[in-house]
Amino acid sequence: MRPINSGKQTPPRSLTAEQAWRATADRLDRCLLFFDFDGTLAPVRDDPTAVEPAPKALAAINALTGVVQRVAIVSARPVEFLRERLASVDGVDIYGLYGLEHLLPSGETVTEEAALPWVPTMAGLADRARDELPDGTLVEYKRLSVALHYRTAPHLAGAVEQWGREQAERLGLRLQVGRMVLELKPPVDRDKGMVIGEAVRSAGCAWYFGDDVSDLKAFAALRAREAGDPDFFGVCVAVANPETGDEVSTAADLTIESPEALGDFLTEALHRLS
Repeated sequence: MRPINSGKQTPPRSLTAEQAWRATADRLDRCLLFFDFDGTLAPVRDDPTAVEPAPKALAAINALTGVVQRVAIVSARPVEFLRERLASVDGVDIYGLYGLEHLLPSGETVTEEAALPWVPTMAGLADRARDELPDGTLVEYKRLSVALHYRTAPHLAGAVEQWGREQAERLGLRLQVGRMVLELKPPVDRDKGMVIGEAVRSAGCAWYFGDDVSDLKAFAALRAREAGDPDFFGVCVAVANPETGDEVSTAADLTIESPEALGDFLTEALHRLS
C-alpha cells in the first residue's frame, strides 16, 4: 500500500489580498485560476450527492473566465458530477478524480489510460464496502475510486480507516485521507499537484483555492514553479474549515472563511481586475 500524503510544504509568504490583486493585474493574459470543488466552491454536506456550488462563487467564476487566461476546477469528484453542477458556467476546464479524468473543450472526457483496468476492482470494492462496513458509513462509488464517508457517524472513523487500509493492502491501492472521508484509488501517478504543475509551465501567474490536505500538493506545485522562475507569481488560498483548516491554512498565503465568503472575495477580485 502506498498512502498519499501532503508532502513537504514551503512556508507561505507575507501577502495581502491587495498586493496579490495588483501583482495579478499585471499578468492577466497569462493568469490561471484553479479551484477545488467540495469545501471550496461548495459547502460540504452530510450527503455528498446533494452538494451544490455557492451561487455567488459560481457567478464570479463565470465572469472571471472573460478576464484571465484560464479557469479550471480540479476536484476529487468525477467529471460528470462536476459537469452537472457547473452547467451554467462557460469556458471552465474540468479535471475530475484528482486528474484521472479531464473534460476537453470538445465535450469528450479523457481518462488516464493506466487507471482504466482498475474499474472492475473499484466496482467490486464498493459492493464489498456496502456489505461489510457498519451502518452510518456512506459508500461513494466514483468508477475509478471509492470514497468512504463517515461524516454522519464520526465514531466510525477508526473502523472505516482500518477497513480501508486493509483493502488497500490487499488490492494494492492508494489511500487519500480527507474531511471525514477515506478514499481508495488506483496505484496511478496522478494527483492535483501534477495537474497544476503541468498547467502552469508557461503561465505568468496562477492562483489555487483549496480546503483539504489533497490540495497541499497543488500548493506545492505553485511554490515549485515560483522557485524556478522569479517572474512567476503564485497564490495559495485556503478555505477554512474545522477539520483540516489549520493544516491547509498554515500552508496558504491567504485564508477565506467559507465557500460563501469565497464568492464575496472573487466578486471583489473581479472588480479589481476588470
